[in-house]
Amino acid sequence: MKLKRGEVPKNEYQILKTYTNEEKMLTSASWSLITCHRLLQSVLHMYTIMKAFSVMHVAGQLRRYHLLIQGVSHMPDPWKKRFFSILSFVLLSFLLVSLDLIPSLAKAESAHLVTDVEGRTLMNASQDSSTNDNSSSIVVSSKDAILQGYGVEKRDTPYTGDTLYKGDGYVSFFYDYDPNSGKPDGTATFKVNVPTAGLYRLSLGYYIPAGTGSKDTSIEVNGTMSENITLAAPPKGAAVNEKILTKIMLNAGTNELTFARGWGYYGIEYVKVEFANLPAAISKIEAEDGVITGEVNIEAADTGYSGSGYAAFKSTGSLTFAYNAPSSGLYNLAIGYSNPNGDKKTQLVVNGQTSEISLPTTASYTEVSGGKLMLNSGNNILQFNVDSDQYHIDYVKLSAVSPPKLHQIEKKPVNPNATAETTALMGYLVDSYGSHILSGQHTLEDAQWIKDQTGKYPAMLSMDMMDYSPSRIEHGATSTEVEKAIQWAQEGGLVTFAWHWNAPKGLYDIPGKEWWRGFYTDATTFDVQYALSHPDSEEYQLILRDIDAIAAQLKRLQDAHVPVLWRPLHEAEGKWFWWGAQGPDSAKQLYRIMYDRLTHYHHLNNLIWVWNSESPDWYPGDDVVDIVSVDIYNQAANYSPSIGKYDSLVNLVQGKKLVGLSENGPISDPELLQTYSAHWLFFTTWTGDFIRNGQYNSLDHLIKVFNSDYVITRDELPQDLLTLSKNKAE
Repeated sequence: MKLKRGEVPKNEYQILKTYTNEEKMLTSASWSLITCHRLLQSVLHMYTIMKAFSVMHVAGQLRRYHLLIQGVSHMPDPWKKRFFSILSFVLLSFLLVSLDLIPSLAKAESAHLVTDVEGRTLMNASQDSSTNDNSSSIVVSSKDAILQGYGVEKRDTPYTGDTLYKGDGYVSFFYDYDPNSGKPDGTATFKVNVPTAGLYRLSLGYYIPAGTGSKDTSIEVNGTMSENITLAAPPKGAAVNEKILTKIMLNAGTNELTFARGWGYYGIEYVKVEFANLPAAISKIEAEDGVITGEVNIEAADTGYSGSGYAAFKSTGSLTFAYNAPSSGLYNLAIGYSNPNGDKKTQLVVNGQTSEISLPTTASYTEVSGGKLMLNSGNNILQFNVDSDQYHIDYVKLSAVSPPKLHQIEKKPVNPNATAETTALMGYLVDSYGSHILSGQHTLEDAQWIKDQTGKYPAMLSMDMMDYSPSRIEHGATSTEVEKAIQWAQEGGLVTFAWHWNAPKGLYDIPGKEWWRGFYTDATTFDVQYALSHPDSEEYQLILRDIDAIAAQLKRLQDAHVPVLWRPLHEAEGKWFWWGAQGPDSAKQLYRIMYDRLTHYHHLNNLIWVWNSESPDWYPGDDVVDIVSVDIYNQAANYSPSIGKYDSLVNLVQGKKLVGLSENGPISDPELLQTYSAHWLFFTTWTGDFIRNGQYNSLDHLIKVFNSDYVITRDELPQDLLTLSKNKAE
């Protein structure tokens, strides 16, 4: 067989087999170099394969190299002699390598993935088969977990009364706390071996009996970075689920992921980690290289798609891509898709910012523009969420364009009649979001303590309407929180208020359940569900009375031109406060009643409304929420960015709302916040020991935080913040 002019042979076998007289123009040196290079490469491939696989695998590889030897028979005799001379030298080298007499050669080869003669990637001989490359998922079963402490155990049978569980086993956290056990609470440690240090996505396969709702687990990575994470209830009719929980930083080699119970009964079937960063910027990403959730599946039944498959969207779920942008700026987005079932829409969340993209009807695979995206330099996350179902996404393409405008979240508060100061503040918050974090602190006394220790006041002071509750005033409570807030605002600071709402009636007022604990569920008989279901009842009228009492205090702030980040009904989903005790429907109804009463009845237009839950079931709606938030109390000195909670909130509101950390113990490290792209709008450290005892937050850490360029303190707020026209809604 003769090669056509300009044709490139596909492999070594073709080079040898197609050797004819016309190729004798090659010089002896050139032929020797080519042959030596190929044979050295082949021998080293065989050596690596021998170390990685069984003798049967090696025999299979050698059968392929038999073709190479067949090709030698086509050579002229002088070249055969030269070939076998070189082969003898190579085989001697192979012998020395196998005896570790040339260890550096073996080491150099084992540091790379090898490719066989048919172009397929083989396993790196120096790593475990479960970690063959960064893009593979690594799964560790519950059977391999290491258990410590009381209560936790391995099971393969369903929890009492459950008939849905059909799995192979799980680590059981189905136990009650025993303060007298004399042992630590139970934990389960999974050892995960990864080839490369870096950022990894962590998923969890878990078991929750049907109808028992969501649970909480706590994870610790290599003894640090503890984080509390919510496990959503499995889909209806199922007892198991898999969820991408968070992103974690892992070391090359063995890592320990330790789970503690958190809250509720549940089981862990397995953990899974996947490399989160792409090594370099690319322009096209196939759907099969993304991460799928829910009912989105990778399929290959159609024709005309690129790559090895496409993402089939049904009624729920998402498709997420990581994209490593070479520089920050605007990028054009193109989407390869098919959609034979009528015009559809898909939702795209890019680094927390949500947009809607139309997918016109097309029976074949085609490409549609997704508009322009603002991407950060480095890693970016693109997530497609189901809007309307039954369409396929094949790939995305990205290409850089000119710089963009910086506004993606709307600057208008949900109250269209918001005061000028409130609108200006909302604009400033939107402008700051993603580029800085606002510092915050509960109580004026602790804010002053921070100033004394670090030289900086926090930007935002958190206060409480608690002692303005009528049932507390009836017991002699008084408060000067509003006066303190006005003074703080006049000195250039921002103000946020919560309300530990003492129940309107039904206080036990007995030891352990005193009247001043009346916001706790177990300290009152007040039934919020009954009250809301009976608008003519005394209980309902008392709810309105209490809201009106707080409205009078908020009106004082409005009259003083002080906008307020208003966070009522906080931590409702925990159910330890009476306003959440009867479940999400009552809490959402009460929140909307309060919004309507304060906004439309009392005409309070100085409020930026902050919702405080990450659960979709508890979310009251975009029309009554400006900021979503969550309260996180990590272990002492754990300065993690709490990226899992942040991502959960971003997903909750599909990137359309600001995301804040409304209560915290340890303050997240500013550098980690930027590394993980955990773009919390603010943190607000709780009072007392959480800020002062040096254990939750060391003094060195506080000095670092409050002097970080990423953290905004009170002196760094614009002096004319509340009148800046550029921050008003456009």
